Amino acid sequence: MKTSDQLLKIGTRTLLMEAEALRHASGLLGESFIKSVECILKSQGRVIVTGIGKSAIVGQKIVATFNSTGTPSIFMHAADAIHGDLGIIQKQDIVLCISNSGSTAEIKALIPLVKNLGNTILSITGNLQSYLGIHSDWAISSYVEKEACTINLAPTSSTTVQMALGDALANALMESKGFKAEDFAQFHPGGSLGKALLLKVSDLVKNQAFPTVGPDSNLAEIVVGISSGRKGAVVVMDGSKLIGIITDGDLRRYLGEGGLELKNCKAIDLASKNPKTTSLDSLAIEALNTMKSNKINQLIVVDNQTPAGILHIQEILSEGLL
Repeated sequence: MKTSDQLLKIGTRTLLMEAEALRHASGLLGESFIKSVECILKSQGRVIVTGIGKSAIVGQKIVATFNSTGTPSIFMHAADAIHGDLGIIQKQDIVLCISNSGSTAEIKALIPLVKNLGNTILSITGNLQSYLGIHSDWAISSYVEKEACTINLAPTSSTTVQMALGDALANALMESKGFKAEDFAQFHPGGSLGKALLLKVSDLVKNQAFPTVGPDSNLAEIVVGISSGRKGAVVVMDGSKLIGIITDGDLRRYLGEGGLELKNCKAIDLASKNPKTTSLDSLAIEALNTMKSNKINQLIVVDNQTPAGILHIQEILSEGLL
């Protein structure tokens, strides 16, 4: 059994070796990377990513990244391709083959078949002089001097570099297309990520009545307003003009301080002037960040400077936004 210090040294060594492999790979980028990006940008089809073994797993991740960033992509296992799945490939598709050695039996069997179909072949390979490297239209080097594995056998540094090169391709494609957060949101409508990009304040306060009181409203009217709205606050308005906000926290503080004759006080006396607001069109995550930075639980929602509701932090948190 290794000691704690020994285990930490193994972990640190692994990370440093893989980091060095990535640094080295960055220096190998050149014309093949540029041409690969240009080929994909010009293509009217999809990117068919293929590989076998650990490279196949990396390929699936690259496909997921491509699809979520606006580059239509499909994974095709190299072994399955020569047993019927070759039909996945359509005329305008580009094939991206991933293989560290570039000379596995499945890859060597697949490449001639793809060439017969007339599709462009791109590759990420650790050996540019391999069968795959030589027969690719453009081959990106993923060469690593040594795996992070202690016995230099298990794919570690090599798969890390493969995955990073997939990310590099995805980023180059994104920026070339002018891909924005709004576009990203279209492919991530579910979960907290999608909600952070899509959920608006209007979705949370739509058709919700909110309590208001006038500047001269008394304590009883204020308490009723706060209770009726179930937002922990009431908006103080003079006609259509926003005066401020009174929260249940404000009431507790004033009661604790005893600094006001609450029996005779008016809403204008208790109101927090110049309250923080958000608009109906704002993203809910932006409203949440405003609440956090100001250490408050409510925001007044405005529509063209006119109060349209109260947004409570729990309404945002209940949607899974943290």
